Amino acid sequence: MIRVCVTDDQTLVRQGILSLLRLADDVMVVAEASDGDESLAAIGRHQVDVLLLDLRMPGRDGIATLEALQERGIEVPTLVLTTFDDDELVLRALRAGARGYLLKDVTLGQLVGAIRTLAGGGTLVQPALTERLLRAVNALPGGYPAWATPTGTDPAIAHPIDDLPPPVPLTSRELEILRLLAGGFNNREIADAMYLAEGTVKNHVSSVLAKLHVRDRTRAVLRALHLGLLTERPPGR
Repeated sequence: MIRVCVTDDQTLVRQGILSLLRLADDVMVVAEASDGDESLAAIGRHQVDVLLLDLRMPGRDGIATLEALQERGIEVPTLVLTTFDDDELVLRALRAGARGYLLKDVTLGQLVGAIRTLAGGGTLVQPALTERLLRAVNALPGGYPAWATPTGTDPAIAHPIDDLPPPVPLTSRELEILRLLAGGFNNREIADAMYLAEGTVKNHVSSVLAKLHVRDRTRAVLRALHLGLLTERPPGR
């Protein structure tokens, strides 16, 4: 049974999600919260396998909640449910460690499937969300926000994503490391999760950046979204 905490400040939305999840045989809602503080308290009281988290909430919002989880060393796979009215907010959630992203108009099957994916250690980005995110990025002057310019490119003359050289295919291990990067894991955490030496992980991360022709982790995740690498299920799951 997958234990879930649902966090959303809109009562009707939250109750609707709860009602839907009760229809899934392998999902059990163990807690609900209306803001980040209640969510953190609930996670402290209950064993939670997956956190469903709204981004825009009064008080401690979704981003601040993700950051608090990281600061406290609490590793709960977090699925962001958003209306996607702020593209940069979703990028911030990615950098803050969210493992999945869905629009609030998804079906019950899509929602439960995403919960199962995160509970199994995977990551998931809804294709429609990915496409809109990429359109937003490409619509910016120069095609990239300041933090996401391609390797060796002056931000003032940055090229669009499509102008990057074709990527070199990643190995299965590099793909898994890329998914963990998207989840906000650092080298030590990746090493622990994959039973590797931290130096080995560092070498793999460098290889991923080189193959994707980017210069840091955030750019790697952004390009992975563009290429659809994070919408694929990990091998064997």
